[in-house]
Amino acid sequence: MTILKGFLKFINAINDRVGNLLSYFLFLFFALLFMEVILRYFFNSPTVWANELAQMLFGAYAILAGGYIMRTGGHVNVDILYSRLSPKSKAGLDIFTSILFFLFCGMLLIYGGSLAWDSLSRFEHSQSAWNPPLYPAKLMIPLAALLLMLQGLAKLIQDILIFLGIDIDVAGETQKGETL
Repeated sequence: MTILKGFLKFINAINDRVGNLLSYFLFLFFALLFMEVILRYFFNSPTVWANELAQMLFGAYAILAGGYIMRTGGHVNVDILYSRLSPKSKAGLDIFTSILFFLFCGMLLIYGGSLAWDSLSRFEHSQSAWNPPLYPAKLMIPLAALLLMLQGLAKLIQDILIFLGIDIDVAGETQKGETL
């Protein structure tokens, strides 16, 4: 059980670090877009690159945050019935629906990986006046799918343990004071 606990903590730590790093991107977005507004409306000298860069960075930010959002329980849920279930019933339902989750992540990993590989193999660039490379942003898709899938695996393991009667919290510690 110590190996399992270490595995869960490792996955959680990866997504925590990615989420914390991504939080600093918001300052970059703000500065970039603020600079563009100042240049455009006060100096009548807009850039050709700021909006496109902000869009690419925000796209990477949005998809890479998926694992962290799952880790912190921030994804949208329909709680009409789910919130009334016992922890064991919630875990059972989550185990059952994890099939759909892993199918989605698998398709995202396969097709996103194919898209990223195609973009990288052609050194794809945008067709704008700035013409930046697109493959770094597209490489974020399979990376994000992998991070989300790993966090989903951690959640599935936690749900299985809860279903079996071992209540653990997000950090991998048991709620009854026991350790895995």
